[in-house]
Amino acid sequence: MATASSKGPLAGRRVIEIAGKGPGPFCGMVLSDLGADVIRVDRLGTTYAPTEVVHRGRRSIAIDLKSERGAELVRRLASTADAVIEGFRPGVAERLGIGPAECMASNRRLVYGRVTGWGQYGPRAQQPGHDINYLAVSGALHAIGRAAGSPVPPANLLADYGAGGMLLAVGLCAAMLHAEVSGSGQVVDAAMLDGTALLTAAMQGRLDGGTWRDERGANLLDTGCPFYDVYECVDGRFVSIGVLEPKFLAGLVVALGLAEELAPLPTTRAELEDPRHWPRFRHAFARVFASRTRDHWCSVLDSVETCFAPVLSLREAREDLHARARGIFGHAAGPGHPCPAPRFSGTPLSPPQAVRGPGSDTSELLGELNLSVGEIEAMLCDKVIE
Repeated sequence: MATASSKGPLAGRRVIEIAGKGPGPFCGMVLSDLGADVIRVDRLGTTYAPTEVVHRGRRSIAIDLKSERGAELVRRLASTADAVIEGFRPGVAERLGIGPAECMASNRRLVYGRVTGWGQYGPRAQQPGHDINYLAVSGALHAIGRAAGSPVPPANLLADYGAGGMLLAVGLCAAMLHAEVSGSGQVVDAAMLDGTALLTAAMQGRLDGGTWRDERGANLLDTGCPFYDVYECVDGRFVSIGVLEPKFLAGLVVALGLAEELAPLPTTRAELEDPRHWPRFRHAFARVFASRTRDHWCSVLDSVETCFAPVLSLREAREDLHARARGIFGHAAGPGHPCPAPRFSGTPLSPPQAVRGPGSDTSELLGELNLSVGEIEAMLCDKVIE
């Protein structure tokens, strides 16, 4: 059941999110942004800062998950829901009495989403880990970085949010569609290792095809190629270029005043991808970009038909003219909240709601479960809820 103000393609869907860290909250945020009524089950005593953006847009109930009555309360919530999200190590949800079998017993259409690092089975299933570890085993981390340098972790964007939270959201939406048609729910096993490996599909294909070298900084899209890289400017800031087509390379070279020095230019994609051409372009680009400020190059290249963009800091990104035109950042929920994405023509999304504290909606949600005053008072007295 969606809240009265909810909009978006998932309006009318209810999701129970067992609060956690990383991919689970990100998935909950995405589903809430898309209109689902996401109810966050928080642990007693938990606190969130208003700036913890990934917890936005949900109602919250605080429950002692280690008590039998707390587990029963979660199961009752699950009986009203389309989906559940949990991010425990394999077996923990079952020990708490809120695993798939328990939650689906009274709701055969329920989709039960589980996100872990290594998956529900396999030699590493019980091993602790974080984003960087799943990147490492998937092969992705080895591929990120410069030639002769160490692998460079891309913050925790890939495994936690892209491969974990985002793919869990996709899996839940797919399984909810199937449940609507078949009447049967299922378990969605979203492993960050699996998802990260999926994100390397193009690299793996090129590797098998002989067009990708299994080393860092040696390929077209990993800083090995001078046409797809970042360059430092005289003020210590950076610009990015991604000129993978000869026509865009020609426009860039002319704008940089390098047409005569770098002639002849590659005229086909095959010539552009030939590593024998790369050294002379890299040296010339590095020298010229380092001669002026980043903002100077923005003024020169913004009107040129080439693939160029300044490298902005997180704070600068909020003030970018294009970002402001699209309203990407800054809503009532907070100045740093990115807007929901993607955008829908027929079911437009509501602006994100502020982060609500754990237990903020306990009374309201217990009322929706039709619990008696006596039951609620007993749980409060025994500290099952707060």
